[in-house]
Amino acid sequence: MSYAFPPGGLPDQTVDPEGTAVFTEAYAVLPALTQRDIVTSFLPGWESTRAWILARPLSGFAETFAQYAVELAPGGGSAEPEPDPEAQAVLFVAHGRPRLTLGRDMFDLEPGTHVYIPPSAVWSLWNTTDAPCGVHWIRKRYVAAPGMMPPEAQVVHETDVPALPMPHSNGVWATQRFVDPFDLRFDFHVNIVTFRPGGRIPFAETHVMEHGLYVLQGTAEYLLNTDWVNVGPGDFIWLRAFCPQACIATGEEPFRYLLYKDVNRHPVL
Repeated sequence: MSYAFPPGGLPDQTVDPEGTAVFTEAYAVLPALTQRDIVTSFLPGWESTRAWILARPLSGFAETFAQYAVELAPGGGSAEPEPDPEAQAVLFVAHGRPRLTLGRDMFDLEPGTHVYIPPSAVWSLWNTTDAPCGVHWIRKRYVAAPGMMPPEAQVVHETDVPALPMPHSNGVWATQRFVDPFDLRFDFHVNIVTFRPGGRIPFAETHVMEHGLYVLQGTAEYLLNTDWVNVGPGDFIWLRAFCPQACIATGEEPFRYLLYKDVNRHPVL
């Protein structure tokens, strides 16, 4: 499996600065080529670590989550990564082998590992190897539901999660769901969606869920509101609620992306 991550670096002076990044009232596209060294953030409580903050709550846009790509240098990491005790998280390892401590348990993660971390969990993340580690980190404040406790922590590799074909797709469109979609304790999902070449979303979806969509592999033409945009590995798409969307996978390899969406809660009035 291949899992894209920000390239870093900096183009030289011969490169044309006109790019393909887009920010509109309905969606944003942050191409991989915009994820460079000079747009990283350095965060309190983290050592030898830099982060590309790809999404954060914006009033009038997408308001439920923040999404980072975190690069840990050898020896880098944090003993107290999360500053908000009400926040929950998903980690997805793109490259390297970081060490996660979650409560009293320790895990040496590998590329393709998905971790769910509940609110108020005690956890740490360190790179104990000699090579950099890249981790996608999605944060959301937990919205409690009456009579339900928050979910337990979960560590699972994506190869252990079946890709379930979508209805009437002949298997060219499939979703790996890391949690049971009928488990109402969860108020957000992070899935991997895969299209074989030529596969598509065969209608323009429009729905209340906000999305963060990080392309892990492959290429596609993606409909965003009224615009068709070409996307590829490392591109990030950020959608507000009700933005129409569809896609057609192009190229000769699967088109795969890590998808955030908020679910299972009443809208706040």
